[in-house]
Order: sequence, then C-alpha cells, then structure tokens
Amino acid sequence: MRRNLYITLAAFLVIGVVAATLHLQAQHQSKPQQPMTDCPMMKEHGMAGMNERGDHGMGFSQEKTTHHFYLTKTGGVIQVEANDPKDTASRDQIRQHLGHIAVMFAEGNFDIPAFVHDQTPPGVPEMQRLKTVIRYKYEETERGGRVRLSTDDAQALAAIQSFLRFQITEHKTGDSLEVDSSL
Repeated sequence: MRRNLYITLAAFLVIGVVAATLHLQAQHQSKPQQPMTDCPMMKEHGMAGMNERGDHGMGFSQEKTTHHFYLTKTGGVIQVEANDPKDTASRDQIRQHLGHIAVMFAEGNFDIPAFVHDQTPPGVPEMQRLKTVIRYKYEETERGGRVRLSTDDAQALAAIQSFLRFQITEHKTGDSLEVDSSL
C-alpha cells in the first residue's frame, strides 16, 4: 500500500516538473530573445566557468596567478605569473604550461584556449593557417613565464593581435588593447 502511495506521489512530481518546464518554455518562446551574455549572472557564471576550465586546462590556479597579454609591433606577449613570490608550485606549473603552449601553438594546436574559453578565439584560424610565419619564444620570468609571439607577415600580425585582444577582454586583465611600442 505504502509503495503504491510513493509511486503515485513520484508520478505527480514528474508530471508537475514536466508541466512547469513546458510552461516556462512557452513563456520564453513568446518573449523576444536576448543574448544570454547580457545577463549579469551569466557573465559571472561565464567567468567562473572559464576560470574552472582554466585551472584544469592550464594546470594551475587562476586565482593564485595573474595573466597579462601585450600587443607589440611584431605580435605580442602572453605572460603569467604567480601572485605570491613564494609560490614556487604555481611558478613551476606556469613555466611548464607556457613551455608546452609555445610548442603547441607553433604546431597550430590551440585546443587549450578553445577549451578554456569554450569557443575558438578570434584569430586562431588565421594563426593555424599561417603557423609557418609565426614564431613562439618561451622565456622564464621571476614568478612564471612568457611566450613572445612574433611575425613579419601582416595577416599573421592582425590574427595574433585579434587573439590577444580577445584574451585581454575575456580574462579581464585591464591590459591595453593598443600596441605598446616599448615592448
């Protein structure tokens, strides 16, 4: 008897959930569509999701490190450093990641940025197509490392800078979207 009662209650619960879902879908379809990115909660969720994927894809904490992206006359710079000078674990993880990134990018492999950002960043298709005219040089810094991207090709330069501007915006680094002629 009790078992039948539970089955009946479960059935009513399922029917209620389905009815509520259908009602919400009907309401949503009757309203003009707004991009989800306009919703502040989605932006925050998007940043949180990006950071979570970044932790996994890059192999170090996004909260314990700081990214910078700089545009130069010949390309740009990707730089990541541990926030705490004593955090040698993050420093070493950054160095390993950026050394790996320099090799991957040179091969035309941009799977990690695509995973972290949950989309193919602008400039990537062109950077893949023009990979033979782009140079990637890894360098260690005191608290992490950097990868210098450079080219003599105008199309590759535009692609690199488009990619880096996207990174600046997505990671909310506050770095300039303009070329820094001092770098």
